[in-house]
Amino acid sequence: MADILVVIGSKSDMPKMIECEKILTKEGVSYDLVVSSAHRDPEKTSELARTAKQKGYKVIIAAAGYAAALPGFIASVTDLPVIGVPLSASTLNGMDSLLSIVQMPSGVPVLSVGIDGVKNAAHAAIRILNLLKNKT
Repeated sequence: MADILVVIGSKSDMPKMIECEKILTKEGVSYDLVVSSAHRDPEKTSELARTAKQKGYKVIIAAAGYAAALPGFIASVTDLPVIGVPLSASTLNGMDSLLSIVQMPSGVPVLSVGIDGVKNAAHAAIRILNLLKNKT
């Protein structure tokens, strides 16, 4: 059972996530990486987020470009910590993604890292896991 669920909105985002995966692997943190789009497959994405906690995940990293609805969509249906990673996939070089992720309504918290901040997302997830482990 993995501790971290990494969700990307498109297979084309996979190369940007390599550094995140390297850090999680190096630190011995178990994770699953899933491609699921909030726009193209909202039912699958909703189910993934709603069942993440019961599957044993403790933190979710959600990376997306363009409108970047994925992190907020996931945060709206789970109480797990969600770290949003804005990706530079559009002609706006990720500014659209960043603003989409940080402008969440009250009650739908999404932690955010900088544009293409996949390394910081991994490090932040590991720190959250460490806090949870020290709590028990």
